[in-house]
Amino acid sequence: MEAILMEPATSDDTELVRETLEGNQLSFQLLVERYQDRIFGLVRHYTRNAVELEDIVQDTFIKAFHKLSTFQHQSSFSTWLYRIAVNTSLDFLKRRGRNPVQSVEDPELLGPSGPAGSADRPGRELAAPDAGLEREEIARVTHEAMDELPEIFRTVLVLREFEEMAYQDIADLLGISIGTVESRLFRARARFKEAVLRLHPEFGQDG
Repeated sequence: MEAILMEPATSDDTELVRETLEGNQLSFQLLVERYQDRIFGLVRHYTRNAVELEDIVQDTFIKAFHKLSTFQHQSSFSTWLYRIAVNTSLDFLKRRGRNPVQSVEDPELLGPSGPAGSADRPGRELAAPDAGLEREEIARVTHEAMDELPEIFRTVLVLREFEEMAYQDIADLLGISIGTVESRLFRARARFKEAVLRLHPEFGQDG
């Protein structure tokens, strides 16, 4: 999976934002071309329907264009754009009657062991399938397990494990503290592992 790192705002980004606000729409088109692949990659974790994917990404950039004057440069432009994409994805699913916010306890009120009953972090690998499994099969199982997660856990897991965002960027994007990011990520990993083993018990078999 290609790593997508959230770099600090570049002077080039800042200049393109300024030029767009001054009326140069070509500058915004350059921003779209720079970040559209990343946004498509992010939104694919919320829907794999091609039409919905196109609609959400398009809506994300439309919102970004109209809200550009509110960008305060306190975080990178990419982090600001990701925040819009995540919110747009969740709003889209709600409008389609597929509310991703399932009933879930507040993770910050849970005990330190989390729902899986283990304090061990699964590590960078979300699951340990047999080496012989095809890439497509691993992707299918991953999507199945991700679909089982409440939004509060799925989003933080997507941003960290798939988009490889820094903890501070995730905190900025979601408007929460780094400690809350760590807490949610710990439980998200545990929930993900639990879902994989429940849906595919063979993943828990040794050698």
